[in-house]
Amino acid sequence: MIAPALPVAIQKNKLLIGLFGTAVNAAFHYPNYFSMNVNGPDAKRAVTAGLFDVAAAQNPKPKTVAIVAADAEFGRNASDGARENAGLHGFTIVYDRSYPPGTTDFAPVVRAVQAADPDIVVICSYPLDSVGILRAVDEVRFLPKLLGGAMVGVQSSNLKMQLGPLLNGVVNYESWLPAPTMQFPGVMEFLSKYQERARAEGTDPIGYNMPPWGYADLQVLEQAIRATGGIEDAALAAHLRVNAVHTIVGDIAFGSDGEWRESRMLQVQYRNIRGNALAQFKDMDNQVILTPAKFKTGEVIYPMADAKR
Repeated sequence: MIAPALPVAIQKNKLLIGLFGTAVNAAFHYPNYFSMNVNGPDAKRAVTAGLFDVAAAQNPKPKTVAIVAADAEFGRNASDGARENAGLHGFTIVYDRSYPPGTTDFAPVVRAVQAADPDIVVICSYPLDSVGILRAVDEVRFLPKLLGGAMVGVQSSNLKMQLGPLLNGVVNYESWLPAPTMQFPGVMEFLSKYQERARAEGTDPIGYNMPPWGYADLQVLEQAIRATGGIEDAALAAHLRVNAVHTIVGDIAFGSDGEWRESRMLQVQYRNIRGNALAQFKDMDNQVILTPAKFKTGEVIYPMADAKR
């Protein structure tokens, strides 16, 4: 967990390069923290911003939104951002509740959301919750116009295989995919080596989610050490504050609070998924990038029901 580690780093005045934390430095403003996450300068909003952008572009424009969030750090941060995004786009929030950690039966939660009859449902959940919620959505036959946004876990190929067709129509964040628009230098070579070893180790067989980021995290540190000629924390941090770094997940420049100067959070729609075979999750026609525009690979299928057919 990045958030508990940050106070320790502050106390000891150490450099900390966090991995996939969301707005963990917003309250501390610690100058030696750097985020390896695509959120950008407005980290809380970034996770769901693309979903709201897609919704606002529809004609007729949807009007209402429900927000469902885990009552824990990520859920609270992402749902705070979702409320801001809803307000910026003029959507009316008709349901806004959190569920306690450890919840296993999500059917009552989904039925309560269904009763509010929202056009858009934003879900800010952890991995097991994401599975439970999507199963409950299918069980009660709930089909809002858009659903997803901030579900952690569905980026993992293991959970994608488990969910299979339940993902069809869902629009959710991803940090990186091997679409033609995102094949940065070195990343496909890295994945080739990773996938060969993953079979023997029993880890994520595709590895689009965490593995490139773990490698890139260390690339950031390596480049700072090479540039400064040492491992002194203040010097490393001073270098990273003003210099871009080149990694297998793209070039990165850090800004305020150590977040990326520019958001690169993806919103992706899953579609055409049949059964639970792994190979289909290597097919970028089944995982279409909707935002941001510079990485876009296709248009949304809207409403969600059309992607379920």
